[in-house]
Amino acid sequence: MNINQLSEIVKNKLKKNIVCDKIEVEDKTFLHKNHSSHDKNKFHIKLIITSSYLRNKNKINSTKEVYKILDEELKNYIHSIQILIN
Repeated sequence: MNINQLSEIVKNKLKKNIVCDKIEVEDKTFLHKNHSSHDKNKFHIKLIITSSYLRNKNKINSTKEVYKILDEELKNYIHSIQILIN
């Protein structure tokens, strides 16, 4: 899997399960390439989600919801994730 494929999967899963206006996926893997725990098959991503639905929840619950939706990707393709909700 490459970052473009992962980005599309992430966007599609989130759009299917959450009411949101916009989703951006930024690849931050390059910041971690020299770390000893770096796995070339896993990515570091930053999600920027514009969603009044998530914004109206508390931060912990909105984050849990995103993690639940992306469970498979987190286990197999994502090493770290940063989530910003606007």
